Amino acid sequence: MRGRDNVGAKMDSMELEREKGITIQSAATFCDWVATMPDTGEKEKYAINIIDTPGHVDFTIEVERALRVLDGAILVLCAVAGVQSQTTTVDRQMRRYNVPRISFINKMDRPGANPWRVINQIRTKLKIPAAALQVPIGVEDQLRGVVDLVRWKAIYNEGEKGTTIVESDEIPAEVIDLAKEKRRELIEQLAEVDDEIGELLIMDEDPTTAQLTCAIRRATVGLKFSPVFLGSAVKNTAVQPLLDGVCTYLPTPSEAIMTAHDISQPTSAPPVPLVAAAAAPLVALAFKLEEGRFGQLTYMRVYQGSMRKGQFIYHARTGKKVKVPRLVRMHSNEMEDIDEIGPGEICAIFGVECASGDTFTDGSTTFSMTSMYVPEPVVSLALKPLGQETPNFSRALNRFTKEDPTFRVHIDKDSKETIISGMGELHLDIYAERMRREYKVECVTGKPRVAFRETISQRADFHYTHKKQTGGAGQFARVIGYIEPMEKDEETGKDVAFENSVIGGNIPTNYIPGCEKGFYEALEKGSLSGNPISGCRLVLTDGAFHSVDSSELAFRLAIIGAFREAFAKAAPLILEPIMTVEVVAPSEFQSAVIGGINQRRGTIVDSEIREDEFTAIAEVALNDMFGYSSALRGVTQGKGEFSMEYKTHLPVMPQVQKELETSYKKTMPQSKK
Repeated sequence: MRGRDNVGAKMDSMELEREKGITIQSAATFCDWVATMPDTGEKEKYAINIIDTPGHVDFTIEVERALRVLDGAILVLCAVAGVQSQTTTVDRQMRRYNVPRISFINKMDRPGANPWRVINQIRTKLKIPAAALQVPIGVEDQLRGVVDLVRWKAIYNEGEKGTTIVESDEIPAEVIDLAKEKRRELIEQLAEVDDEIGELLIMDEDPTTAQLTCAIRRATVGLKFSPVFLGSAVKNTAVQPLLDGVCTYLPTPSEAIMTAHDISQPTSAPPVPLVAAAAAPLVALAFKLEEGRFGQLTYMRVYQGSMRKGQFIYHARTGKKVKVPRLVRMHSNEMEDIDEIGPGEICAIFGVECASGDTFTDGSTTFSMTSMYVPEPVVSLALKPLGQETPNFSRALNRFTKEDPTFRVHIDKDSKETIISGMGELHLDIYAERMRREYKVECVTGKPRVAFRETISQRADFHYTHKKQTGGAGQFARVIGYIEPMEKDEETGKDVAFENSVIGGNIPTNYIPGCEKGFYEALEKGSLSGNPISGCRLVLTDGAFHSVDSSELAFRLAIIGAFREAFAKAAPLILEPIMTVEVVAPSEFQSAVIGGINQRRGTIVDSEIREDEFTAIAEVALNDMFGYSSALRGVTQGKGEFSMEYKTHLPVMPQVQKELETSYKKTMPQSKK
């Protein structure tokens, strides 16, 4: 499907998508198709809803959403590259939502196309029985059509666009042997997953077309088998039989098993099955939001019942009643107004406030669909607008977080920067770029800052006098005591404390709160790198005051000065956050992955090997983890995944501490050095 300007696909409507040549957002469309039934040869009319999803790992949520609401999927593979890293990720997602799939080997007209190798990879790498339902006629650029192994017919695509289909019962001599061999292979593969074909094979009988079709359909819907189609989408070769295949082998909405949860029941109650009947009470799921020209556009999948324009629907989570102002069918970014939509359809409505994954009903039931799985973000960056911050900056971030559950935004309380987190560096770059284009906000992305901390490693005493004499009452306070390292208290979770051990009223009690305030103020900014100080206890043992010149302020400043002085003598250290990193990758890359972790000064804590993949758990400093996602993908051909979570803070290496201290000193004003 080419776009109007012949750049990129019709479904990639975003400017950025055309430029980069990749899909970023999933787009929905629909088509009517008159399918030829293989067993009877009759023509039947079907309506097919299609969602085109991105293939890139950074936009994995778009695939999650689409698979959550669809009844079947077409797994598109390249005839040259075969099963790629992303294919395995998508395969994992299909299994998560139990979506039956047809496989389509595309780009059959490219040099080096080898569908049999790809089918073998589907069996070995994706571990699902698969067999070709077609054999190509002609190879590479001579591809003219395919032989349908189920109906035993040759199908040619003729005409300029390949839209004219010519069927013939005569199979070309050059492919007849291969076709017979592949038909046998198809029956053998089916026999392993289907009893009826298995029995026929034992009896040495040839199954009829109807038996074969029913068996393929049963096994596909039962998630035991994936029929494989071949063709070239660009030249329109053998795409029509693929659509026939979608109609024949994938489940219709009434066959797909759909369940919902009844909110009025406890969570342990069994799920309620839904029926795809137009007269049943409405249950619809909002699976994707988009900011359109006319306000928020909500994509919905109707599971049961029907929805009409002007009808009132209820939001299952909040119980709010909303009117459906406008109901449209989407074709990429073009819309078609409709008055009513039936079960199993995908539509979009305007002006309804909701979040991704919300359920809508007609108020007569308390059903709610289970939401989809949202992976945790793995990469964060600091983002700030150039020049004056405009309301568009926050408007854009608000919209992106609503549209995409994997995109998170928070304000770092130490550095006061806006931190955005997402699924990968490309994911965040695309959002920064979209801000520039759609909201005219120029942004600068920084290297994310790591939250360092400071602490002391030994006890240090202080004896400090704060004196200031000006006209009138001056300031006078003397404090004596010590600071010492402190372990984290298990009960309160605090690792800083102020203790007052002054006896005999050498410091009047009304000045003690001032001393405590001073101590906490001094902890906010350490003198090594300007980061907060943790793991420190201050004990005040003695002091002196002046009846006129002493005040709460004087004692507060005295404690701050005393703490700074003692801190320098207490062998201070800088601590950095240590993350527990879990890496999962195919076992052939084990040495490369472990080498990569060692390079980043990581400590391997545990590693286990399953059949063909391994998991390594390591502790690595967050500061050394930048760029790891790209490095890991590079080392493992994109097949590795990792997740990390905060564990503790540990001292940095001595040379790193020196670097941090000198860079902090450079930022200090001249007088304070």
